[in-house]
Amino acid sequence: MFATALLLLQATFESPRVVESSGVAVSRAYPDVLWTHNDSGDGPYLYATDLHGKDRGAVQVSGAQAIDWEDISLGPCPFVFRAQPRASCIYVADTGDNLELRTFVTVYVVPEPHPPERASDTLGVTNAAAVLNLRYPDGSHDVEAVYVSPRDTALYFISKGTRHGDAIRLYRVDRKAWRPPADTATSTVVATLVQTLDIRPNPEEGRLVTAASARPDGRLVAVRTYSEIYLFYPGIGGRLLPARERPCYIAGLEIGGEAIDFLNDSTFVLTSEAGRRRPGTIDTVKCHI
Repeated sequence: MFATALLLLQATFESPRVVESSGVAVSRAYPDVLWTHNDSGDGPYLYATDLHGKDRGAVQVSGAQAIDWEDISLGPCPFVFRAQPRASCIYVADTGDNLELRTFVTVYVVPEPHPPERASDTLGVTNAAAVLNLRYPDGSHDVEAVYVSPRDTALYFISKGTRHGDAIRLYRVDRKAWRPPADTATSTVVATLVQTLDIRPNPEEGRLVTAASARPDGRLVAVRTYSEIYLFYPGIGGRLLPARERPCYIAGLEIGGEAIDFLNDSTFVLTSEAGRRRPGTIDTVKCHI
């Protein structure tokens, strides 16, 4: 049996540019602002919106490419931005790999920018993005779920589980792996395998991992599939321990829903891609801990 999440609010994206929202991040610095991005096929843009879908404009990420952006997180800035110690940073995961053929994937990070003033605005990010290229110790994986730990700024990656019978694995990259944005000879680091999660992939039931998020206090991690939200307590070394006996059931709320972030301790923001005759959705749901 599943516990069904409670839908509090549903809206649609006003911006015609947001056609495949693949990640979402709730700003803590700018009230009522959400950041999102498209999946593959778009440029390196972040789109500002809110829970009601209002178009707040776009920001171009300086020094970034968009091959297959899959997730976005807000968290403490890595040491490469030590001149801005109190700023929060946006981490963008270019980690999609449907065919599992990429020799490395990339995460970009920039200090969170000011949202544009108007929907028509597209602003360049003043800081060049810091770049982290990485690979996994056991070969290529399609990864759509990435989150940053508010406690130690480590990055975590969760495989989607696309291949039949494949396990869903959690990987970690230490905060010391970051290099300054001006370092053009960026090397490729190897992520550490942390554990295999007790989530059994099942494409027919929508049980493929599409996003993850850490609560701002670092005490809870949400992992979503197309149809469920799993909650975990982070433990030693980043291992995830189940926080609920059963996941929250979200099947039917969205079509092609992929993204998640914490709005508060037990409320989440979910986003989905657009269809032929409908815009993508922004859903606010509650899942009791």
